[in-house]
Amino acid sequence: MKEKRDIYRFLHVTPRRIFEQLDQYVVGQKHAKEVLAIAAYNHLKRIEYLKFGGEVSIRKSNILMAGPSGSGKTYLARTLARILDVPFAYNDATAFTEAGYYGEDVEVAIGRLLYATNQNVNAAENGVVFIDEIDKIARRTGGARTGAGSRDIGGEGVQQALLKILEGEKIFVPLNVTAHWNKYDYVEIDISNILFICAGSFSDMEVSSDSKPIGFFGEEAPPQREISSEDLVKYGFLPELMGRLPVRVQLEALSADDLVTILTQPREAMVPEYQRLCALDQIQLDFTRDALLEIANAALKQKLGARALRAILEKVLHPILFVGPERAGERIVIEPDDVRRAIAIAATT
Repeated sequence: MKEKRDIYRFLHVTPRRIFEQLDQYVVGQKHAKEVLAIAAYNHLKRIEYLKFGGEVSIRKSNILMAGPSGSGKTYLARTLARILDVPFAYNDATAFTEAGYYGEDVEVAIGRLLYATNQNVNAAENGVVFIDEIDKIARRTGGARTGAGSRDIGGEGVQQALLKILEGEKIFVPLNVTAHWNKYDYVEIDISNILFICAGSFSDMEVSSDSKPIGFFGEEAPPQREISSEDLVKYGFLPELMGRLPVRVQLEALSADDLVTILTQPREAMVPEYQRLCALDQIQLDFTRDALLEIANAALKQKLGARALRAILEKVLHPILFVGPERAGERIVIEPDDVRRAIAIAATT
């Protein structure tokens, strides 16, 4: 019984605790955070099970995330890696091409993970690889979306290449994370314990139930539906690839209230960050609730979600940050008019 108890010695890291830690950083997306917490926990159990000589195969909990731009896909994955205390590597799937074409081989994704660990192979073998824009490598007839003609060099060929790393064991990984590397510039890595998280917006996907777009954006969009394997195959993905991404996570579009919460409440919230910066110049910086809503609505209009917030804040606070040391001892309150004025000025420059 001792060996069995040792296998679960990490049980202080439970799905609920992983969720609670994610909840400190990521606003909303309750279901997505629960799914990620379960997948991460099962991934840890699988690693420990194999360490103790488990003979029955347990498949990896590789994850596919779908959601609109700025809904938190990358941030969730990066935060999850931080909670698990493992290295993290970001990749853009649009940079991948079939071997032999100009672009990145899929092995570079593992090379970036190795680079993130300062060439520590043992650390890299238990890391998280994030592949964004996965929807952009779906097969396209005639290369309509990539302009590649009949050569789908960024589509099915890349999917075939990804198959070998999503469920692979040992591969040769480049030490030089550029588009070109040779057989003398590599190291062998066991990738069987690397967790892969793939993500995309899938904004133009049509679900099989009623052939309507899944529509993440705006109130006029149809109700969000579960993306099925059938939907993904019709969209242009190989069934074998989808089989290697068994955990599916759908993120919801963020509301204006969600964006206000993102600005003010999480551990890495932006408004407290700028307040600390101003406090160093002895300025007390405050925002009215209406001003925060104005910022949130401006982000929604850009259809960039939380990704647009920092750029808008920079525009709004530019006049204050420029003369900060000269206004020491003042209290400055940002009003809705200040936000509208800053956005209008930025639109004309």
